[in-house]
Order: sequence, then C-alpha cells, then structure tokens
Amino acid sequence: MFNSQTDKITALKAQAQDICRKYNNKINFENKYDYLLLSSLFKNLGDNPYIESNFYCELGTNISFGNNSFLNHDVTIVDYAPVKIGNNVNIAPKVGIYTTIYPDDPKLRKQHYLSAAPINIEDGVWIGGHAVISAGVTVGKNSIIGAGSVVTEDIPANSVAVGNPARVIRKINIEDKP
Repeated sequence: MFNSQTDKITALKAQAQDICRKYNNKINFENKYDYLLLSSLFKNLGDNPYIESNFYCELGTNISFGNNSFLNHDVTIVDYAPVKIGNNVNIAPKVGIYTTIYPDDPKLRKQHYLSAAPINIEDGVWIGGHAVISAGVTVGKNSIIGAGSVVTEDIPANSVAVGNPARVIRKINIEDKP
C-alpha cells in the first residue's frame, strides 16, 4: 500500500497529463499522430502503434505497448502497476484499464492510500467498447472480451468472455482458419 499523492507520484501524473494533452491535441487539431510523445512517456512502445485521441494514462511509465496494437478513442489506463499490452491487440472505445485497488478502510482512502496489481493483455486480444479490465488480471492470448464486460479474474487464452463480472462463455477454435 502506498500514498498516491507523494511529490514523486504527483510529478509523474502531471508529466503524463501534459504529454497526453499534447498528444491528443495534435490528433484533434492537426490530424498528426506524434508517437514520439508517447514513447517518451511509456516504458515501451512497440512498432506500428495506433492510438486514437482522447487517450489518458495516470503515469505512463508502467505501460508496455506491443507491436501493431490499437487503442480506439477515449481509452484510459490507470497504471500504478505495470500494464502490458501485447502484439496485435485491439481495444475498442472507452475501455478502462485500472491497476488500482482501494482499501476497505475509509480513513486510508481519505488519506489517498491504495495498492496496485499488474495487468497483462496478451497477444491477439480484442476488447469491446466500454469494457473494464481490473487490477491483477491477465487476459489470455487471442481472447475476446465482450462490450461492457467487467473483467475481475484471469481469462484463459482463446476464450470469449462477457458480462459483469466477465465469464467465459465459449472457447475459440483456432484450427486452420484463414
């Protein structure tokens, strides 16, 4: 558990907010995708990224973003712990990825204490609009998360999961399909 309003964290948040604002403004007002801005913020930015406008992250320094991956409009990543987004991942609009875990004790919450757990979104995942990915979760390779789902537990590879909380409704058959 840590205090989320230390001088160091406050400075990192201000830096991330500034870079996100500049990045989003370049897209919204100049139609330019300036990935150099995000590469200065993220822990790792893979080849051929595509990140739409109104992207927001809390710190940025804990985000690893894979090759050929896509974030649609209005994606928010609260990255107090590592967030790994694999290769060839597609994330729809208004998805929230939240590593934070708030304490039960209201006194600790009032004092801005929290803890965090990493999130791992493996290669080939597709996440539908308005989904929420919660702290400590791994979404397995090639899985699909339905729109509006709230993922609170690990999702195995090659699965379709939907609902609140998200539950696997079927496996994906990866036979010799084109």
